[in-house]
Amino acid sequence: MLGARKVYLIEEPIAAAIGAGIDISKPCGNMVVDIGGGTTDIAVISLGGSVVSTSIKVAGDKFDEYVAKYIKKKYNLIIGERTAEELKQTVGCVYPKIQDNEMEVRGRDLSTGLPTTIVIHSSEMLEALQEPANMIIDAVHSVLEKTPPELAADISDKGIYMTGGGCLIDGLDKLLQERTGINVMIAQDTVSCVALGTGKALDNLDALDEKSRR
Repeated sequence: MLGARKVYLIEEPIAAAIGAGIDISKPCGNMVVDIGGGTTDIAVISLGGSVVSTSIKVAGDKFDEYVAKYIKKKYNLIIGERTAEELKQTVGCVYPKIQDNEMEVRGRDLSTGLPTTIVIHSSEMLEALQEPANMIIDAVHSVLEKTPPELAADISDKGIYMTGGGCLIDGLDKLLQERTGINVMIAQDTVSCVALGTGKALDNLDALDEKSRR
């Protein structure tokens, strides 16, 4: 036994918002899109809690899966998870790039069973990653549609905050901004936002206790 007397639960988007430096205690609306490894959590936050939220199992790992599936279908080549992730991080994008970057990829040719090296371009990654990116944007749209008008107006004025390692895919912020017409900002220390926010919440346990007693 660790001797813990109380357990506190904090929703991931709320922790991400606190970690991003957003004052969630105010009555105005803030939207956070937290893209982790396994899930994307989207929430409209006001007065310290989620007003509208959703969670989908489309995030960093799913992007890697789509990269591997694309390479297999187009080139008949099997690549590993680590290679797929490296491709995503190096030349991956979900918005057209001015310069079509490229990266050499080594995998196993399905027809011969032998190791093969090919060159993959950013334009191909744009094609590979379009579907999961659209799933996230559709989920954001869904939350915005359910958001009370006053809070939606706040979000339109203040913008959408993106957190989590998955939001660093090149162009995802531009694509979301283009599709929603709302300014999109990537938080500082985006990978650490949830951890930072959880730590800050623990520093204010009195406030959590008071809220739980209401």
